[in-house]
Parts: sequence; C-alpha cells; structure tokens
Amino acid sequence: MEATLEARSRDTFGKNNARRLRQAGLIPAVLYGGQAAGAQPVGQPIAVDPKVLSRILHSHSGVNTLIGLQVDGAAEPARVLVKEYQLDPVSHKLLHADFYRVAMDKLLVVTVPILLQGESRGVKQQGGLVDFVHREIEVECLPADIPEQITVDVTELMIGESVRVRDLALGPWTAVSEPDMMLVHIVAPRAEAAPTEEETAAAAATAVATPAEPEVIKKGKAEESKEQD
Repeated sequence: MEATLEARSRDTFGKNNARRLRQAGLIPAVLYGGQAAGAQPVGQPIAVDPKVLSRILHSHSGVNTLIGLQVDGAAEPARVLVKEYQLDPVSHKLLHADFYRVAMDKLLVVTVPILLQGESRGVKQQGGLVDFVHREIEVECLPADIPEQITVDVTELMIGESVRVRDLALGPWTAVSEPDMMLVHIVAPRAEAAPTEEETAAAAATAVATPAEPEVIKKGKAEESKEQD
C-alpha cells in the first residue's frame, strides 16, 4: 500500500516554535536519507499534517506504509517510511515524526505482524488452547513488496503441533527472523491440581476441631399455645 502526504520545509526550531506549529495544525518532522554514500546523515526539517499521518499509521500496513512525501509541492514525491514518531502521553496526539527515504531498488528489513487464520482442530476437537508466541517477524524485501501482514493458517493444528518461521509460505520477501522461532502452537488446557495428602489431612483436622453449631428448632403455633396454657 502507498499513501501520499504533503509536507513543507521549516526553518524555525525550539519548543516555542514547535508549539506554534502545532497550534497551526501541523507537527514538526525530519526527513532523513538521500545523502551520498559515506556522508554524515543530515535531516531535513519539515512539517506535516498530524491528522493525515495518523490515518496512515492506523491503516492495515501502519508504519510499513510506503508514503509518497511531497515536500513544498515538489513534482516528484520522495518515497519514505516512518522511522519513528512521538505521541503525547496523555492525549496520545502526534507530536513529532521522523521519515527516511527508501530506494525502490534496494532491499530493506522491516517488522511485519502475524495474523492467525482459521479455528484449530486441536481447539475444536481436543479442547486445546492457542498459544500465540510471536506476533511479528522481521523480513527483507523491496519497498514495493512490503507485506501488510503475514497470514498463518492454524486450521489443521492439533495439540502439540506448531508453526515456526521455516513453515511460512514463500512470498516476495525473505524471513530474517530465526527459522526455528515458534510463532504459534496448540497446547493442552491446564488441569486443576488434585489436593495433596497433607492438604486433605489438614482440611479434615480443621473440620473436627470446629464444633458444629446446634440446630435451632422453631416451635410451631400449636406447641407455643400449649406452653402458654
């Protein structure tokens, strides 16, 4: 998935300028990349609309969304990914973002979420439980081939069976995570532990030591009238 985002250059810095920028409906950001090989990385200060960026971050592909960043109305947008972003701890509004340019013909490593699909036979037929061990993996691919998610079908899994990185279907990407890393497996439900002999003996001793309360017999009206006579 590719999205578009407009940006404008900025030449003012500091907390006060950042506050004024946010009051104007924008947030400060920095664009990295594009320097010659071996050059010291220098960021280009920009400003972007946090509402548009938030929609991108909340899309299915999230931070892996390839963005066409158009700075100052440039005819050719820069292809970028979100490197990191900062949220207000109370309001959770975007405060700052960093982007980095990507070359469409060069491989890069990204983290992709795992999505489970289907209902395991081990759950339906054996009463097992799904243990979702790792919910994301690292893959290497071209920017245009970044998957939104990697689907794992658990339908045929029985208790004791699992899916590891090496079991994933091939795609236009290569898994970087360890091949033996377990993603999901089906486990037997935990049985309630039976009380030990010591616990049973202690419970019996407590019952004997505690005298039973006498039963209170309520008198009927007929008996009460006889006593009054």
